[in-house]
Amino acid sequence: MIARTTVDAVFDTARVEEVIGDFVQLKKSGSNYKGLSPFSEERTPSFMVSPVKQIWKDFSSGKGGNVVTFLMEHEHFTFPEAIKWLAKKYGIEIEETQQTDEEKQVQDEKESMFLVSKFASEWFEKQLKTEDGRAIAYSYFKERGFTDDTINYFKLGYNPDVWSAFTDAAIKAGYKLEFLEKTGLTIVKESINGGEQKKFDRFKGRVMFPIRSMSGRVLGFGGRILVNDKKAAKYLNSPQSPIYDKSKVLYGIYEAKQTIAKEDVCYLVEGYTDVIQLYQAGIKNVVSSSGTALTKEQIRLIQRLTKNITVLYDGDAAGLRAAIRGTDLILEAGMNVRVCTFPEGEDPDSFAKKHTTQEIQEFLDSNAVDFIRFKSNLLKNEAAGDPIKKAEMIRDIVSSISKIPDAISREIYVRESAAILEIGEDVLFSSLAQNRNASVKEERKKQIREQQQQTLQKVSDKQSPSLSVNRREILEQALIKALLLYGDRTVVFNDEYFQESEDGELETEKISVENVVYEKVYMELQSDEMEFSNPAFKHLYPKLIDILLLEGRIDVNTIMTELSDEEAQMVADLVMDDDKYQLHKWDEHQIFVKTKEDTIAPHVLDTILNLRRLMIEEKIKALYNSISPDPTSDNASALEEVMEYNKLHKYIGNRLNRVI
Repeated sequence: MIARTTVDAVFDTARVEEVIGDFVQLKKSGSNYKGLSPFSEERTPSFMVSPVKQIWKDFSSGKGGNVVTFLMEHEHFTFPEAIKWLAKKYGIEIEETQQTDEEKQVQDEKESMFLVSKFASEWFEKQLKTEDGRAIAYSYFKERGFTDDTINYFKLGYNPDVWSAFTDAAIKAGYKLEFLEKTGLTIVKESINGGEQKKFDRFKGRVMFPIRSMSGRVLGFGGRILVNDKKAAKYLNSPQSPIYDKSKVLYGIYEAKQTIAKEDVCYLVEGYTDVIQLYQAGIKNVVSSSGTALTKEQIRLIQRLTKNITVLYDGDAAGLRAAIRGTDLILEAGMNVRVCTFPEGEDPDSFAKKHTTQEIQEFLDSNAVDFIRFKSNLLKNEAAGDPIKKAEMIRDIVSSISKIPDAISREIYVRESAAILEIGEDVLFSSLAQNRNASVKEERKKQIREQQQQTLQKVSDKQSPSLSVNRREILEQALIKALLLYGDRTVVFNDEYFQESEDGELETEKISVENVVYEKVYMELQSDEMEFSNPAFKHLYPKLIDILLLEGRIDVNTIMTELSDEEAQMVADLVMDDDKYQLHKWDEHQIFVKTKEDTIAPHVLDTILNLRRLMIEEKIKALYNSISPDPTSDNASALEEVMEYNKLHKYIGNRLNRVI
């Protein structure tokens, strides 16, 4: 068990923006950082990291937390694993206390499978160094041109051509057959006559390619057969399991991630050996989809590191056709796609063997062609002299262009494609409009279906949202109104952060940061775990945040068509009847907010401060109620908490220009 001192040292040292930056491409946004969600598909960045508060929030999936919870969510680490990973990253020595027998037995299923996979990878590596391994598997890798450094770096291995060599070794080492079977490393067959189970290795007689996550954990394996057997698949992958999904991983992503982010481009190839050969040749920002069409989940992995992807294909006819299949998904994600085909008879593997790093890079730079231009020229040549084929080709190209989210890019591509295809721009624009309208309608239907399926708290039938005028609801109403009226505006917040000095006094630091209003509201509420008490506001708040994330602005007329009658009425009251709860009347409720409507930032900050003040008052009241009147009772702890809350209460009061 990890000692508490180690855990504290990790939390004191680790920087959430640095750790998450290893997995997600982050860009500065005011005092925060923004990036694309690593947990869901999106085009507009909604993943936020706050260096000041050392927390992160993914608006699209609803997940959030600190640096440790990110690793637990993203890498499926247990808490101890996340702490150890961070300790290693920051050079912190790990102190451990004695673990009980019960604690040793507590193993999460996924963690057990990760441990089995790690053992398998190391065992396969060792087999490569045995006499049989060197004669059979090692010689194969050397024939492919792999150096010892490359073999070791990619942790290549060998599963001997013996029915259960690995399975027997794993069981002997203490690993359970249950997890060997669940990872797909072992195949178990029940005996027909009720005898002993038959166990054999899935990858018997194959060279092994470990497939790792972005953090380096072994998820699964690819195995290549070494003999000519028409009945056996040339390449075999691990089956789907709780830790391995072929559609969600990319071979080489762990090895390539830093170079992809640094070079701001990712090269995509088909096979494992293509990745390894290019990496060995000095082209290190390369990954493989393992011979299948790229999926949305795989695109998101690349998108975390760069928006630029170059697809590398063979120069034969099959390679050219493959280059235009599945690429629409990349366009749809808003990425910049280029295609580079090798000379006929060459593939990335063979080409890399024959050329230096500089020659390969120069070839890629000079031969990578924008995908739409590539597709237009390719289909134009195929449809030459055939009007029917040409019409189909035009529809195909327009369909690809319609996937591009950016309107300016779409227009540029239409004009360029029209010139290549020798057809009027107006024809392509008309066809594009039809495609876009159909896509927008379908996307809207999808969003509505998703919204209808969300299990949000229902608004109470008896609740009249606009009539309640207690202090808390007035403040909650003000935040909802702020989101409706100027949630999309970027303003400068003159904020303060505080910490307790050695003598127990609160020291403050003033800071001015530029932020979008809805981001500021969300991060402040999230950091204090504040929730809306009014059911109607609590129901509407996440909807407004989602719309601001998706659309970047709120169109009141549009949003009202998607709300319930009660919610629509509430929105109308807030937006149209702007004078109903004038800020100058708030002092009647002991709420003190600046009165100038155009001072958006102070208004939002003061509203949040008032909410904090109310929350503190409620905590103080609860603590006083918990104090026992019995003089023999020990109330010291509660009284100490009251004193601390009173300090905060006084500090907030001073910020609101009022002596409490």
